[in-house]
Amino acid sequence: MSHLNDYLAEKRAAVLGRNAAIDAGTAQPLQLKAHVRAEGRSGVRRLRIRDHQVISDSPPDFAGYNLGPSSPELQLGVLGTCVTHIFLIQAAERQVPLDSLEVEVTGLIDPRGGRPGHEATPIWPHEIGYTVHIDSPASQEDIDALFEAVERNCPILNLLRNPQTIRAEVKRVGKKAAPAKEADAVAA
Repeated sequence: MSHLNDYLAEKRAAVLGRNAAIDAGTAQPLQLKAHVRAEGRSGVRRLRIRDHQVISDSPPDFAGYNLGPSSPELQLGVLGTCVTHIFLIQAAERQVPLDSLEVEVTGLIDPRGGRPGHEATPIWPHEIGYTVHIDSPASQEDIDALFEAVERNCPILNLLRNPQTIRAEVKRVGKKAAPAKEADAVAA
């Protein structure tokens, strides 16, 4: 059985190769893409990214079948996977040995958010935090520097900490919409 430090040696080679491409000016931005489709009677959301699939669903109290994590849970998971990955990258780059690494992410979501009496309660996940559990023979100084580097370089952590402008549009597909007056007459 290989150990995490064996992987960090492989990760270091990959990081050094990527850094060389950046330094040589040959690295380019990568277009990221995710596609989600709501499925039939279940309402399950099938997320497709490259050749991978993840199913997102709601708990039964929100008309779900509990077939997968909810979107807010996935967001916490995405933060956790990114923080973990950046810890690995930074540990490899800095040659900080890690015997084990685990990240736990927590947050709150309140279904009352935005409702009467709870207008100030956020409708989004909030009070988000993460705890990193590291087993390493490295000095506390090295671990502190590693943590600082992760906080500075983690893309998803910094995405969540810094407001973004998100472009959005709706494109109609399938049947053409009825003119407004006809739609109003049908509704009456």
